[in-house]
Amino acid sequence: MTPAARIAAAITVLDQILSGSPAEQALLRWSRASRFAGSGDRMALRDLVFGALRRRDSLAALGGAMTGRGLMIGHARQAGLNLPAIFTGTRHDPAPLTEAEAAVPPPSQLPDDLPDWLRPAWIAALGPQAAEVARAMTDRAPLWLRVNLARTDPARAAATLADEGIDTDPAPGFPQALRVTSNDRAVARSAAYRDGLIELQDLSPQQACALLPLAPGLRVLDYCAGGGGKALALGARQPGMTITAHD
Repeated sequence: MTPAARIAAAITVLDQILSGSPAEQALLRWSRASRFAGSGDRMALRDLVFGALRRRDSLAALGGAMTGRGLMIGHARQAGLNLPAIFTGTRHDPAPLTEAEAAVPPPSQLPDDLPDWLRPAWIAALGPQAAEVARAMTDRAPLWLRVNLARTDPARAAATLADEGIDTDPAPGFPQALRVTSNDRAVARSAAYRDGLIELQDLSPQQACALLPLAPGLRVLDYCAGGGGKALALGARQPGMTITAHD
């Protein structure tokens, strides 16, 4: 698929989501109806759709409408893309811009992309940091890995990943936490992941586990276990404990 065809597909999926369809269901329907699309196309479409949902209000302001097409016009403008080269109406490209769409003026100030019901509590809780944190929330979350200390150490895990083209940086003060800085989609296929040298885990639970005072023979209750990542992190850090995982 061409970049323009991916944008056309995103318009279709976003219209379904804006009409009330759950995002994952809308993406799944599109994938089943578009067998020609490869894995790279599907991943690119997900990035377009979820990027637009995170920036829904600001992209609608840039694109002139709260529609799939308006969001993608806003995305193209924000990314500095050549709109006439994308919205051509030929083959699988989106239809050309109308005069009204082409004449949408840039807003004097972009919305913060917060839900209206959340904004008062957000500002009250975060004060002068509210705008900065709201902007950060529109970015794609970083991918964090936890090094399995029972199998390897952070330096060797990072080197193994680097051999497969996956670059990482350790978190300051928490070397067992690695932030993926390139080729994040290859992590699940990597030898380090397959061999259990690393696990997917956000930074905050890793920090919580690292700060707990552990000792052999301790009894630990993970009362919100989910997939068991925190229990695994605690067990790798301190063998000889009894860990009960509950969800």
